[in-house]
Amino acid sequence: MTDEQAAPRRRDARRNREALVAAASELFAEQGLDVPLDLIARRAGVGNATLYRHFPAREELIREVFATAGDGMLAAGEAALAEPDGWTGIERYFDGVFELVAANRGLNDLVTAAIPAVPAMMEISRRNAETVGALVERAQRQGTMRPDVLVMDLLFLLGPLCRAVPAAEAVRPGLWRRYLALQLDAFRARAEHPIAEPPVGTEQLDELFTGLWEAERP
Repeated sequence: MTDEQAAPRRRDARRNREALVAAASELFAEQGLDVPLDLIARRAGVGNATLYRHFPAREELIREVFATAGDGMLAAGEAALAEPDGWTGIERYFDGVFELVAANRGLNDLVTAAIPAVPAMMEISRRNAETVGALVERAQRQGTMRPDVLVMDLLFLLGPLCRAVPAAEAVRPGLWRRYLALQLDAFRARAEHPIAEPPVGTEQLDELFTGLWEAERP
């Protein structure tokens, strides 16, 4: 095969790969990382064989889509660390992170699930721990956070809430902010601060739990 004959095939292969990554980005954001691969192939307008030729394993496609997944969290961390008030920095950081995962179920999966085959996951975890550590140290030094709180305390308690954010967002945009405020208050030197977001209604509770259950289904 001559170079002239091979060039169109290379262009087709590149277009197919780009279409697959674009389709996966959309579907991961909409449905999470467990979305069926054949659905990704259909949205990209290619066959399953083409998908597996480019991405033999799901993890390879996830790695491609989320290669720069940590950028948004890094920006949230930088904004929080630039805030001179330690407690405001903590609120700003977690609000920023939760806002990101509320808009993207795939990113939520990446942040809250163990996916060691995805390097972006390890980098996100490392940066997150460093940022939270710096914010906690400053808030404690300024006297606005309980002195007995450890970084792991925040990560342990806020991780499950982060996982629930998409389900809460589906019930009412911004609902998760109420529960984030309640949890963060537990770490304050003095708690019981006003909560801006109203509670979920009784009639919406089943909808919220249904959303949580559906998010965990295989």
